[in-house]
Amino acid sequence: MQNQKISNLDLGFQAKNFYSILGLYIFSLGSLVGGFSFYLLLESTGFVDSRIISWNGQGLFWFLILFFVTIFLLFIPIEFLNVFRLYNSSFRDLVSNILYVILFSLFSLLVFQFFLNTETQIFYDLKSITRAVSFAGFIAIPLVLFGQHSLRENIPFIDRASYGITLFFWVVASQIFL
Repeated sequence: MQNQKISNLDLGFQAKNFYSILGLYIFSLGSLVGGFSFYLLLESTGFVDSRIISWNGQGLFWFLILFFVTIFLLFIPIEFLNVFRLYNSSFRDLVSNILYVILFSLFSLLVFQFFLNTETQIFYDLKSITRAVSFAGFIAIPLVLFGQHSLRENIPFIDRASYGITLFFWVVASQIFL
């Protein structure tokens, strides 16, 4: 009895899947916050009708803050995670990726909905952006992951480009949910 090994239940939840999905989530969130900061710059310089800000200094101030937040968000996956490949070759990887996407989306939805104050229009729009990224993670990204897993034998480049394809669809789906 002492010499018998108890086998662990291995569901394939590996760090490579965790870091690739976390990087995708942070990249998509950073991309949308960066787009919003650029919109605030356009609004404060007068290229777009003013709907969010009340004066140009406020728009420039929030542009700078959100621009630096964007740089920080985009810096995290590049410097700390350093995984730019989506591992989706086996069914175990597919299930773990879908679970990670749903867990990250649920966690961030709860965190941003409870801790982001919506007193100003800018914070309300940031809350809408984080909600859109989370809803895209709930609905669209599991479908994209399943589609990539199903088509990877028929389309040869899908394994190499899966990270970029998933990031593209995450940003586009987030725009749909805004």
